[in-house]
Parts: sequence; structure tokens; C-alpha cells
Amino acid sequence: MPKIDLLDPDKIKANLKTNRIGRKILVYSRTSSTNDIAAEYGKNKKTDGLAVFAEEQTKGRGRTGNKWLAGNAASVLCSILLTESKCSPELLSLTCAVAVAETIDKVNSAQAKIKWPNDILLDGKKVAGILLESKKSGAASSATPAVASAKAGKAGTIFIIGIGINCHQAKDDFPPDLQKTATSIDIEANTKCDRISLAKRLLTCLDQWLETADENPQKVINRWKKLSIQLGHRITVVFNRRKFTGNCIGVDPEKGLILQLDTGGVRIFDAAHTSIAK
Repeated sequence: MPKIDLLDPDKIKANLKTNRIGRKILVYSRTSSTNDIAAEYGKNKKTDGLAVFAEEQTKGRGRTGNKWLAGNAASVLCSILLTESKCSPELLSLTCAVAVAETIDKVNSAQAKIKWPNDILLDGKKVAGILLESKKSGAASSATPAVASAKAGKAGTIFIIGIGINCHQAKDDFPPDLQKTATSIDIEANTKCDRISLAKRLLTCLDQWLETADENPQKVINRWKKLSIQLGHRITVVFNRRKFTGNCIGVDPEKGLILQLDTGGVRIFDAAHTSIAK
């Protein structure tokens, strides 16, 4: 991989015009999980906005216990620390999805789309994922998936936003079972993306959309609706090991995805306990 493409905290920080995100930037050549590192820094409230990047993760994780696989220097792998948040976990999840989708839009001609709750797609294939975790500030235990509740957004809870964006992977770099469902920016753009520029855009978009979420949550929801591949479509979700099928009619920023069920009635499914059936 070209040396100029290696992530460098000084290059990412240079001319970075953000108010909150990226106040401090760390880059590791190899670590177990950037989310775990960010969680440790969360014991100090002055570390709000910290961005932790890694060229390689040995124990990267996704939702529901899935592993996040990425070769060395092939992706943008990072975690953002919020030592406080006015947003509910559900709204925070929507906000991060919008920010990551718009980040990828800026380096690719095809528009990135959102597959609720945490996947970003290009041409129908997954190019990025988001893992939102939370823990009590000062707690010794590891971070746990954020659960939507009124209490979760109050002071005393920190949030870690884990993001993985596929950049330099070729089709053969993905396991055989993922080659039809996963992609990278290089594959879709048919060129080599600049990961340093992508990292800067990611921090900038997150900063702008998190500020918007605090001031005008409806703007986030409206943007999410335009980018969603599920809104207005019939889908099946898995909630607590049970399947529910219906038409996706909206999203509640406090509670989750809203379905008009085939069996009748309307039900809301939160991101922490729900996944989309294949």
C-alpha cells in the first residue's frame, strides 16, 4: 500500500475544521479494538471527541457478536468517544449512519445508502458498518451495546461510536461467503481512495451531524429517510429470535424502526435487539 496512504494523526488533524470531534486523534498500527481503547479514555470527561484509529484490529467486532474483518491498512477503522450526549441511543445511531453515508458520498460517484440500523451500502453491497456502544462513565466493565432508553442519554453514560469503512479491498480479499454482499470504495470507484482524506471527511461529517442532532433532530430523521433502503418497503426483522414481517413506515428517534405488520397493527423495533432478516 502506498506509504502516503498510511494514517497519520498530524495529517488527519491538519486544517481539520471541527468543533468537537477530533480534538485529540490517536493512530495505532495494530490493536485489539479501537472501541476498547476509546472506552478506557472515557474515564476522563476531558477526552470528549477523541478519535482512535487503527491500521489493523485483531478483535474488531460488529453487532450481535459478529467479527469485523479487515486487512492491514485496507480500511478506515476508528472509534469516536462521546463522554456525554443529549441524543437517545436510537437518534445517535441514525445520526452516525447519515454522517458515514455522506462521508462515503464525497469520495464515490454512487450514492451511499443506509440499511437500518448500522450498515452503509454502495450498489446494494455493504461498504461500512457502525457499532454504537455505551457504558457508565468511570465503570471498570467493558462497553456494552447501547440500548434505547430515556436514561441512556443522561449524564454519566459515555458512548463509543465504532466505524469501519472498506477502502482498498479487492473482491478476492473478502471471504467467499461475503463476496456477493460486501464491497469497498476502491471497487466501486475503480480507483484508489485516499484514506487520510476519507478520515478527515468522516470526522467533519460526524461533527456537523452530531451538532445538528442536538439542535434539530428532525433534520437528521429527514435525511435518514432519504438514504434508507427500507423505508416504504416490505421487510422481515428478527426480534428476540422471532420474525416479524411488514411494511417499513418510518423511524422513531427514541424507539426505533416502525413496521405496519402483515398480521395487523403497528410495532416499533429497537436497534439493540433487532436485526434485518436476509
